[in-house]
Amino acid sequence: MNRSFRIGELAVYPTRGVTQVLGIESREVSGIRQTFYHLRVASSDERIFVPISKAHSIGLRPLISREEVPKVFEFLKTRPVKIVRQNWNRRLREYNEKLMRGSIYDVAEVMRELYYLRYQKMLSFGEKKVLETARDLLVGEIAAVTEQDVTKVQEQVESLFPAEQRAGAPSSVEQ
Repeated sequence: MNRSFRIGELAVYPTRGVTQVLGIESREVSGIRQTFYHLRVASSDERIFVPISKAHSIGLRPLISREEVPKVFEFLKTRPVKIVRQNWNRRLREYNEKLMRGSIYDVAEVMRELYYLRYQKMLSFGEKKVLETARDLLVGEIAAVTEQDVTKVQEQVESLFPAEQRAGAPSSVEQ
């Protein structure tokens, strides 16, 4: 679905989260004139220029609807079908690929799997960072959609997981 965004509209940029379209600008890059979305990342005030012609392939998408939020919460509540038993760096690569796709359900799946995996064993440093990124992306989008405070949404999301998972009971095994 190719979609145009208007100035002032919110959009989701994979791995960065909620952005606002500040402008639509024409610029010359390597001798070629292109039109770009000028985006501001809500969580960091970072500025990004995305060629309009590549916005869809990059994964720039509209925020989910308010009606979709309960479905995302239900998805988070389900236990993963199976926790991947491959080594941590292969899992990490797979998780990062899902985050780069930008789908709210891919982000939720990464977060859910890492929450449950965290209960079974200590996460590697990279897995902890991916979990934090997935949580921030998911919480940021839901907060923007529902117009709630990020802290409140994070508490709601984390309450979906059993207390043991939230506590992250470490085990002696680390891959």
